[in-house]
Amino acid sequence: MKISWFHLMPYRYLPRDFEDNYRSVWVDVPSDLYDSERGHELYNEYLDELEHADSVGFDGICINEHHNNAYGIMPSPNIPAAALTRRTSDAAIIVLGNSLALYNPPMRVAEEFAMLDCISGGRLVAGFPVGTSMDTNFAYGQNPALLREKYFEAHDLVLKAWTESEPFAFNGKHTQARYVNIWPRPLQKPHPPIWIPGGGSLETWEWTAKMNYVYCYLSYSGYKRGIEVMNGFWKEMDNLGVDDNPYRAGFLQLVCVSETDEKAEEEYGEHVEYFYKKCLHVFEGFSEAPGYRTIKTIKAGNTRQVGARASQERQELSWQDYKDQGYIIAGSPKTVIEDLRKASEGLRVGHLMVLLQIGSMPKGLTMKNTELFASQVMPHLQDMWSEYEDHWWPQPLENRQVPGESISNGAFV
Repeated sequence: MKISWFHLMPYRYLPRDFEDNYRSVWVDVPSDLYDSERGHELYNEYLDELEHADSVGFDGICINEHHNNAYGIMPSPNIPAAALTRRTSDAAIIVLGNSLALYNPPMRVAEEFAMLDCISGGRLVAGFPVGTSMDTNFAYGQNPALLREKYFEAHDLVLKAWTESEPFAFNGKHTQARYVNIWPRPLQKPHPPIWIPGGGSLETWEWTAKMNYVYCYLSYSGYKRGIEVMNGFWKEMDNLGVDDNPYRAGFLQLVCVSETDEKAEEEYGEHVEYFYKKCLHVFEGFSEAPGYRTIKTIKAGNTRQVGARASQERQELSWQDYKDQGYIIAGSPKTVIEDLRKASEGLRVGHLMVLLQIGSMPKGLTMKNTELFASQVMPHLQDMWSEYEDHWWPQPLENRQVPGESISNGAFV
C-alpha cells in the first residue's frame, strides 16, 4: 500500500467563538480575520512539515486547491508544489489538484504541471478535481449547470496538449485557441498519472473507470461511512467490467498517534474539535449551488460533508464519538495499526492518505504525530495489497538532479 501525507494548510488562528459569530469559514469569511504575519509563519511551518514527511519515508506528499476560505489557505497548490520539488527527494508530489474549470485557458494547467514534472524528475501526480461548490460556484462565479461540461472540455484539452506532438487548434465551447503548443512537455510519458478527488458523485466513478484514473474519496466523515460509499464504488466497477485492483482508489483519513490511547485524547482533542467545528463550518447556502450535484448522485443518497446540516450532526460529538464513528483513528500505535488495517481492508484502497496536521495543531505536535506514524505505524501497513501492481504511481528518473549539484561539481566556477 502507498501511504501519503496530506496537508490542507488550515488557518489555525480563528477566534474561539468563530462558529457562533460568523456564518461560514468559506466564501465570505471576513478577510480582516487573516493576519499576514501569521500567514508567513504558517506557510513556512507547513512546508517544513511536508518536507519532513518526505524525509521520514512517506510515499507521497499531497496538497490541494481552495479559495476564499480559512479551511485551507492554498489557492494555488502549484506554488508550494514548486517549492517541494526542490526541497524533497523521494516522495511523489501529489497535487489534488488544479480545479480545471477555473483556469482560463486550461493550457495553463498543462504547462505548470509539465514544469513540476520536469523539475521534480517525474515525481508528479496530477489531480483534476471538479472543485467544491464553495470554490467554483461562489468564490469563482462558475455557472453550476455548466461546471462539469466546462471541466470535461478542459480535461480533454490538457490531455491533448500533453500528448499531441504538433501544434493544433482547439475549438471548444468554452475555450478556443489557434495554437496549442505547450513548452515544456511532461517528463512522464504519455503524461503524469491522473487522480480524481471526489465526494461520492456516481458520474465521477463512471468516468474514472472509463479513463482508467484513480478515484480518491476525500471524506471527513471517516472510514466507517466511507466504507458504505466505497462499497458503491466497487460495485459500480464490477458493473462496468473493471477489475478490483485496490490501487484504483484512494481515501483520506484523519489520524492521531500518541504513546497511549488516553494521551492521544489529551494531546489532540482540542485540535480535532477546531477542525470539525471551525474549519468545516460552512453556510448551508454555499455548500451546494442548485445544479452543482447531479440528479443521479442525489438519488443515490450520497450525503454532503459540509453545510449547516452536516455541521449540526457534529456539534455534540465527543472525542469518543469521533473515534467510534470513524471520523478519526486515534490512540497508541497498536490501536492505530489495528484500526487502519481494518479501515483499509473495508475501503479496499491501495492509496491511503493520512491527515496528520489537523485544524489548530501546532508544528511540534504535527512533527510528533508524523514521526510516530512513520516509525511505528507505517511499517505495519505497507505490506497490504502487495499482490497487486500499482499502475497509477509516478515513474521518476533513476538519476535525478540534486539542488546545487552542478555548482558543487564546479560547473559554474
